[in-house]
Amino acid sequence: MTDDGTTTHAVRIHRYGGPEEMRYERVEVPPPGDGEVQIRHRTVGVNYLDTYHCRGVFPLPQLPGALGVEGAGEVVAVGAGVKAFAAGDRVTYIGRPIGSYAGVRNIAADYVLPLPDNVTFEQAGAATLQGLTAHMLLRRVAPLGNRDTVLVHAAAGGLGSLLCQWARLEGARVIGTVGSEEKARLALDRGCDDIILYREEPFVDGVRRLTDGEGVDAVYEGLGGEVFHQSLTCLKAFGHLINLGQVAEGLPTVNLADLGPANPRTVSVPGVFAYVACRQRLEAAGRELFDLISRGMLRVHVGGSYPLQEAAAAHQALKGRETSGSLILWPEHEG
Repeated sequence: MTDDGTTTHAVRIHRYGGPEEMRYERVEVPPPGDGEVQIRHRTVGVNYLDTYHCRGVFPLPQLPGALGVEGAGEVVAVGAGVKAFAAGDRVTYIGRPIGSYAGVRNIAADYVLPLPDNVTFEQAGAATLQGLTAHMLLRRVAPLGNRDTVLVHAAAGGLGSLLCQWARLEGARVIGTVGSEEKARLALDRGCDDIILYREEPFVDGVRRLTDGEGVDAVYEGLGGEVFHQSLTCLKAFGHLINLGQVAEGLPTVNLADLGPANPRTVSVPGVFAYVACRQRLEAAGRELFDLISRGMLRVHVGGSYPLQEAAAAHQALKGRETSGSLILWPEHEG
């Protein structure tokens, strides 16, 4: 890297739309500014959030702009005032501004976590955002007690897989929904006690059958729309419904009268970036997450790995909802 910066490749959009708007192009990366680190990515996580940014549901700060909110790699250089990291350190991060779909990027050191030697870049790229989200859910939003019963939609997905395993570690009974026998086998291997094949049985009926009509203590869903409303009916009194995205039909409107008082229930729409805005909380969550991964107590499933230049194909796979586990991109570095 020279004093003028470095050149890398990034996947950017120049206008909002589907995966067809994504362009793999050369960009200039300046030296890291005050409080920043420059990271050479080894892996980059792919998330549903990236599709929202691509479509403009959540607009980028400016166009053209790169996509992506997480990555893992090595520190190349540090800006003034950075004491916690040095060139050569293995790191991972989630954070803004958006722009991890790149070979090299600068980001504020406050978003960066050290990566233990026994956690691979593939594991970090696949599990940092989703693992920190699971930590938020189980430590802050809806802590579980022993013998609680939970319903996890998309139990074979990246977040679902981690959440099922972690909830099981907390002593909960875990019911998962999946769309195929193959995904059912994966979900059962990743912590689910019971599976509902939603294409064969409405999940509301499945929950009623598996709980003898009692319902569950918590539901985790990322689809929104009708799935959200049906999930409300699966809750026990004082149960908690957590919405994690709006893949299907958007975030619905909820009538407060439907939440009580005759059958009291709680709804949350938490945001992981607000959760990790506190540096102390981010560090504590990262330590717990990577400790569990390094000890094999949380197994990270990479369901697909694509070269950075094929990011559009990764988005197409995600859009088709036929993937399992997490998807990652890997940049090709020159020289």
